[in-house]
Amino acid sequence: MAVAAALPQSISPVGRLRIILRLIGMLVLLLACLPLYYVFHLLRLHNPVPRVFLGGVAWLAGVELSYRGEKVHRGAFLLVNHVSWIDIPALAWATGTAFVGHDGLASMPLLKWLCAMNDTVFVARHDRTSVARQVEDVRRALSDTGALAIFPEGTTSDGTGLLPFKSSLLSAFEPLPDGIAIQPVLLDYGTEAAEIAWVGEEHGLHNFLRILARGRTVKLAIHFLPVLDGKQLANRKTIAGAAREAMLARLGETSRRTA
Repeated sequence: MAVAAALPQSISPVGRLRIILRLIGMLVLLLACLPLYYVFHLLRLHNPVPRVFLGGVAWLAGVELSYRGEKVHRGAFLLVNHVSWIDIPALAWATGTAFVGHDGLASMPLLKWLCAMNDTVFVARHDRTSVARQVEDVRRALSDTGALAIFPEGTTSDGTGLLPFKSSLLSAFEPLPDGIAIQPVLLDYGTEAAEIAWVGEEHGLHNFLRILARGRTVKLAIHFLPVLDGKQLANRKTIAGAAREAMLARLGETSRRTA
């Protein structure tokens, strides 16, 4: 009933059927993955189950992935633009990364539980006293997963450009741990970016259900851009600036090709 009440009126009966079938598929997938997750957890082995589950969610949502460039095959912080909830399952499937999220997500028990399974680090943006703990959480998650992604825009954009990067969100990366790369990653939804994006006054649940109602595939190209180096790594502001510049340049290239 709650899902039905949340459905935008513009969704057709066929779209509503797609939503129901996809939600059932996601629930079945979750129930299948849970026992395996706890087996790996109890044995203290590297746990591949969150990646499999999130990849399955992306597939059930109709996401079709393609790749440009090469992901760093060692410890990495991934700086990623943010367009939709699809970003998270798609990027997790592509890289196995954990995520840095704002602490507001932790106020929702079910979402917090699911995020914790993927080693999500919750950051209190306005609590300066928690920085030391957040740094420790970031480094622990990085050691567990090998990669940690952050959305430096701090919110979602319409996918056709980039919002200013908030360098304060990178404070937990200072100083940069030895042997860790910082790689900008551009998520490109092509000509349908504005339709996929979660922006404006739209409720997050509406965006989730609206995308599940689609009959067309969601085509997402993940661009792994060159790793930052040299003076680009001087501090969090130079990191944010260099990553944004690289992502804007690639976004401009892809826009010209599709124009």
